[in-house]
Amino acid sequence: MAPATRVSNGIRLVTPYRHPPELVYRLLDMVIAAVTLLLFAPILSLAFIAVRLDTAGPVIFRQPRLGRDKRPFTVYKLRTMRAHADETVHRDYIHELVRGDEVRHSDGQRNLYKLVADDRVTRVGRVLRRTSLDELPQLFNVLRGQMSIVGPRPVIEYEAEIYPAAYDRRFDVRPGLTGLWQVSGRSQRTYREMVMLDIAWVERKSLHLYLWIVARTPLALLRMGRAG
Repeated sequence: MAPATRVSNGIRLVTPYRHPPELVYRLLDMVIAAVTLLLFAPILSLAFIAVRLDTAGPVIFRQPRLGRDKRPFTVYKLRTMRAHADETVHRDYIHELVRGDEVRHSDGQRNLYKLVADDRVTRVGRVLRRTSLDELPQLFNVLRGQMSIVGPRPVIEYEAEIYPAAYDRRFDVRPGLTGLWQVSGRSQRTYREMVMLDIAWVERKSLHLYLWIVARTPLALLRMGRAG
């Protein structure tokens, strides 16, 4: 009998009748994270140097996020903003998106998740964000078991405080480095669409879908880099 299928936000999701144990996902996470860190070690080293030379401040940006079951952990990223930048702009922006308010940007686009034209972002930071290289240190979060390769985006605490109850399904699994929303439009999606894709992963999690997302992620990053 063929696996069950369902279309969500234009993506056909396949759900097998038998799900592999969590240990399988954990082993895949560790192997993919270790291999990726090894392959990208030279690029990561150059990025470290570029951040250090660009502006004063720490190379690694640490931020509290909420993981599975809303357990707090510290996420690691390459710093892309000026040190000690005011987070009020991002906090207000997130509040508008979660409430569903329309957000218009200087380039005329609407409802983008990523905050564009942010003068807190450094020159090197713009390149790192466009290529997603700033997120490579999160592979250490994966190795520590705080994140998975595939899963919902890790949520900031002040973001979760204003969530409607329906969004809490995102916390049923570990947050991920990539996911359905990243391979299906990313910042061109509205906030609600992003959350619904995260919840779709929670509901339809399977080895087939995990591997499909991993395989699609490099292509999604390449398209985003060209668009930037």
